[in-house]
Amino acid sequence: MTDRSSPGQWRLYVITDGKASRGRSHLQVAEAAILGGADVLQMRDKEASSGRLYRVALQLRKLTRDAKIPFIVNDRLDIALAADADGVHVGQSDLPASVVRELMGPARILGVSVDTVEEAILAEKGGADYLGVGPVFEARGTKPDAGEPVGVDRIALIRLHSRLPIVAIGGIDAGNARKVREAGADAAAVISAIASADDIALAARRLKRLLSGSEA
Repeated sequence: MTDRSSPGQWRLYVITDGKASRGRSHLQVAEAAILGGADVLQMRDKEASSGRLYRVALQLRKLTRDAKIPFIVNDRLDIALAADADGVHVGQSDLPASVVRELMGPARILGVSVDTVEEAILAEKGGADYLGVGPVFEARGTKPDAGEPVGVDRIALIRLHSRLPIVAIGGIDAGNARKVREAGADAAAVISAIASADDIALAARRLKRLLSGSEA
């Protein structure tokens, strides 16, 4: 049986985001994505109050625990700890990886967004369990602060300098998912291609096959 608590075993990393979900709730997106084979779920919401984030996190915590997949909170270490999430994902403008690791202890999962080899090395030294590399392609409006696309070559370059699992992110869909896998990414983090889909479960299932190398 695959150990989906290990980032190295992940393939499809689904991020719930209110802006991309066409009016559907975090919970509705998450339920359908899990039905479609998501290996890990991240809650991301830049606009919700702390109280609302906590309430949603509790819902997603129960859902993911029942589904036996990891639950990650974006940016908010306080919400992750309060809801007993499996981990947190931080960016370069958030608390340093070493500080997050010290605060949350060794048992939880720590992901760090990087777009250079130098950032990847620092994240690894700071206690990261996996690296989020991107934006690989142009993001579709869900992350206006994402910056310029770094391309699949950046995945391959960071792969050469880090032993950590790589989760590619940014504009990934069924048309380019195979490229990030071939470049060396272990998994792909997806927002719009799943949350905005007419049939979320079907979109997730298709991406999972592509990322697992089981669809030509």
